[in-house]
Amino acid sequence: MSLDSHIENVLWSQDQIQERVAQIASQITDDFKAAPDPPLIVGVATGAFLFLADLVRKIRLPISVDLVRAQSYGSGTVSNGAPTISLDLKLDVKGKHVILVEDIVDTGCTLSCLIAHLESKGASSVSVCAFLDKAVRRKVHIELVGDGKFYKGFECPDYFVVGYGMDFAELYRNLPYVGVLKPEHYK
Repeated sequence: MSLDSHIENVLWSQDQIQERVAQIASQITDDFKAAPDPPLIVGVATGAFLFLADLVRKIRLPISVDLVRAQSYGSGTVSNGAPTISLDLKLDVKGKHVILVEDIVDTGCTLSCLIAHLESKGASSVSVCAFLDKAVRRKVHIELVGDGKFYKGFECPDYFVVGYGMDFAELYRNLPYVGVLKPEHYK
């Protein structure tokens, strides 16, 4: 089975992705280089793992990294709107600036749930770093905490995309690019 043959078209190539990740990492480095404490980077498993790995290697600050897992898709293609946290943080976020790293922000339900969760654990501020922002599907307004900022890689059109960590039924995460999955492979 060739995964590439399941892709209708490529939206962002491996080179475009790496260039944009470097730009975001540079922006984060500049924004936090004068901060009294380095930020805590929290990746949302599993979709953001490649973006998270590439991003943190390019941030030129002494950062800490942790993971949280929230689920709202199951094996479907549409968020169920009721995210659950199935793996919590290991590190203490109390009084810290947290940068939440997401693969894609769609309805905003999962992200809002995670921001509220971090705030309830005492984070002094929460920023979001989303690889893809599918604002056209947003159902809830994203409210950052404290001096939080919203970093985004690309504005995503309303297609079902896979690759660079994003999946359908746990497949396609290993594609080095982001592409539109042909409908016959998910319907």
